[in-house]
Amino acid sequence: MNVNSNLLMYAQWAGILTVALAILTVIAFIFKWGFRFRLVGVTSFMGVIAASIFGLGLGLFSRTEIPGAVRYSLVYDTGGSQTVVTVPPTITESQLEATMQQAAADLYSPGRSGRGRDYLTIRVRTVVHPEPGLSQPLFLGEVRRSLATRDDDKMAIEIFPEKVAILKKYQA
Repeated sequence: MNVNSNLLMYAQWAGILTVALAILTVIAFIFKWGFRFRLVGVTSFMGVIAASIFGLGLGLFSRTEIPGAVRYSLVYDTGGSQTVVTVPPTITESQLEATMQQAAADLYSPGRSGRGRDYLTIRVRTVVHPEPGLSQPLFLGEVRRSLATRDDDKMAIEIFPEKVAILKKYQA
């Protein structure tokens, strides 16, 4: 079972408990029990909890998984229209393209502000070591995707072939 179906099952049980508490509350009012007003609060709170769990189960954890993508780390993110991610220096060109698609899917958020731009730019880099004690960042490509739509059909993936050639020299 995935997390969403578990949450929906928990919401169902919380809803059943809420209905049972509502019935008990009605019975408490009929027989004028002393704790009847407390039951109103408990029933109301359970209704809120059931609705919240149901809302979480509707799709809070939707994540696209691109086959062939490797793990990346977020290096820089303005929360707006620019981000930088880093990949391991052992990455191949096919893995690089899949990882760029994965980063574009993961970093989409409807709450990002473009500050005048309507696209998100994700730059992908790695770090190579030309000689001992010297590190050099190597930008391998960039992705431009829409800030407005989750499923961007016009996403532009640009891999810099000259930088990938430099990376292959360090991999050999």
